[in-house]
Amino acid sequence: MRHATVATAILCLTVVSGLQGQEGPYHAGPVIQIGGEGGWDYLSVDSAAHRLYVSHATHVVAIDTQTNKVVGDIPDTPGVHGFIAVPELAKGFSSNGRGNNVSVVDLKTLKLVQKIDTGENPDTIVYDPAKKEVYTMNGRGKSASVIDTTTGKVVATIPLEGKPEAAVVDSKGGKIFVNMEDLNSVKVIDTATHKVSATWPGAPCEAATGMAFDATTHRLFLGCDNKLLVMMDSTSGKVVYSVPVGEGVDSTWFDPQTKLAFTSNGGSGTVTVAHEDSASVLKVVQTIKTVRGARTMALDPATHTIYLAATDYEPQAPGSKDRPKAVTGTFRVLTYQMK
Repeated sequence: MRHATVATAILCLTVVSGLQGQEGPYHAGPVIQIGGEGGWDYLSVDSAAHRLYVSHATHVVAIDTQTNKVVGDIPDTPGVHGFIAVPELAKGFSSNGRGNNVSVVDLKTLKLVQKIDTGENPDTIVYDPAKKEVYTMNGRGKSASVIDTTTGKVVATIPLEGKPEAAVVDSKGGKIFVNMEDLNSVKVIDTATHKVSATWPGAPCEAATGMAFDATTHRLFLGCDNKLLVMMDSTSGKVVYSVPVGEGVDSTWFDPQTKLAFTSNGGSGTVTVAHEDSASVLKVVQTIKTVRGARTMALDPATHTIYLAATDYEPQAPGSKDRPKAVTGTFRVLTYQMK
C-alpha cells in the first residue's frame, strides 16, 4: 500500500467530516448553459485537459471545466450516445447510435479523423489502455464491437445475447464488465480472447443501467431500475450489499479517492450519494436535489465535481403517458461540488 500524501489525508478527513453532517458533502455549483434542441445521453470528463464532453443529438459539445464555457463542438455524430477522450492517443471517440459507427476525432482540433462502422446502435463506449482498444456496446446489435486504435479497424464482434448498457474496464484484470439491462445480469468479457467468460445474475438488481468500479476493493456498483444501488464482487459475481436510491436511475459513478458512489435518478430528480465504508458495506450519506429528467452524469475525479445534463419540459395534461417535450434553448449542465 502506498503512503497517503498530506493532501490526500486532508481530503479524506474533510470527506469524513462532511459525511457526518446532515446535508452531506455536496452543494450546488454553477449552471452551464448550452441551449439548442434535441436529446442527449452520456457526459464524460478529460480531467487533465479540463474538458467536459456532452452528447447532444447530432453533435458533442466541449466545455472548459475551469471557465464553465462552451469551447468547441464535434458535428455529424447522429444519435450520439457517448464520447471518450483518450489523451495518450490524442484522439476522442464517439458512439453514433443512428449512424451505426464511431467517429474518431483529433482532440486538439476536434476535427474528424475517420469513421468506423460498428454493430447496430452503438451506445456505451469505453477504452482499455492495456490493449489500446475501444469497445462499443451495441444496443440493437446485441453485441460489442472491439476497435484496434492503432489500425482504426474492428478486430472482433462479441455476441452478448441481449441489450448491453453501461460497461467498465478492469485493465489490470483483463476484463470488461457489462450490464445486460434486459437480462438482469452482468457479462464478463475477457480482453485477451474477446469472448464472454462469465455471466452473473444481478439479483436483487433489476434492469441495471449505470455501472461503476472500485479497482482497489474489486467492487462493481450497479444502478438498478428497481431503485437500488447494488455492490457486487468483481472476482466472483457475488452481490455483497445494496442500498435504496431514487427513481429512474441511469448513470452510476465511483470516486476512488473519496470512496463515494453516485447514481443520477432522473425520475425523482435526485442524485444518491453513498459511501463505501468497506468492501462489504455501503451507506447513503446524501440525496442531492437536482431536476426531473436529469438522468445522466459524469464525475471529474480530479476536482470531485459531478455534472448532470438537464432541460426544461413543456407542461403535460394530468395522467398523460406521452414523453414530455423539451423546451428549446433550455438545455444545460448542472454542477455539484464538494464543500
